[in-house]
Amino acid sequence: MTAFALALLALGALLAEPVSRVLAAARWPARDPVGALVLWQAVGLAGGLALLGAGVVAGLAPLGESLPAALAALPHVGPLSAVHWGVLAVTALVASRLLGVLVLLTVRTLWARRRHRELLDVLATPWPGTRGARVLDHPLPVAYCLPGLRRSRLVVSAGALDALPPAELVAVLVHERAHLAERHDLVVLPFVAWGATAPFVPGMARAQAAVAALVEMRADDLARGTTGDGALAAALQTVAGAGQASEAALTSFSAATATRRARAQRAPDPLPAVKRLAVRAAALVLVAVPTAVLLLS
Repeated sequence: MTAFALALLALGALLAEPVSRVLAAARWPARDPVGALVLWQAVGLAGGLALLGAGVVAGLAPLGESLPAALAALPHVGPLSAVHWGVLAVTALVASRLLGVLVLLTVRTLWARRRHRELLDVLATPWPGTRGARVLDHPLPVAYCLPGLRRSRLVVSAGALDALPPAELVAVLVHERAHLAERHDLVVLPFVAWGATAPFVPGMARAQAAVAALVEMRADDLARGTTGDGALAAALQTVAGAGQASEAALTSFSAATATRRARAQRAPDPLPAVKRLAVRAAALVLVAVPTAVLLLS
């Protein structure tokens, strides 16, 4: 089992760095944001399984020739050595930190969003005919969404309503509704936790930024499909300079990056169908490999 533990450790380390760094720097994800997001999720899941699985396999190695056999023998054998208990303890600490950071971020985010919604419901005006939408009396052109399980909010400033023609306003609304419908906040959150768990690993920090950009690209694509390139590009130029609307809003049209602005000017050709299929197959294989090693080690 020691060889399997080393293989899992090597795989986890490679996925954290340099695979994450290389993937974050790649250009093809702009041509297939959905596939790239699936692949990023596979990288995160496979990396976690490999790193934590390596510790479990190494710690239980004396108990059996495979992990299932070691787990079955655990209640019937004598105590492990101090070294193996140490390996298991370190693994448990890493898992606890990752889970703890994720829980803490989730609780803080939900609390901030609840407070934000309460303020919006007091200060903003409901937009007639648009469920959950609020108009904020602010001169800057701002638009953002505030995700929630049952009480999502879509916020548009009075400045945006004044500055944006109908087609551009539709582009903004479709973009923000895409974030809400596809729960992009939940896609980004695990990578925020991943980066916070090991901020000293450059690949993990870059993964967070790459995933955040990809969810914006995905929302841009849906808006572009509804209104066309011109309306989206013009809306981005009008709204992008407004700055961050809120720390609680994980996705915001007003927080457009240079990548999004450049992409709005000219939509890239999508990846060919064969390459899109290959990306999704790679994601499946990436998760299957550490899972199979854990079951067969």
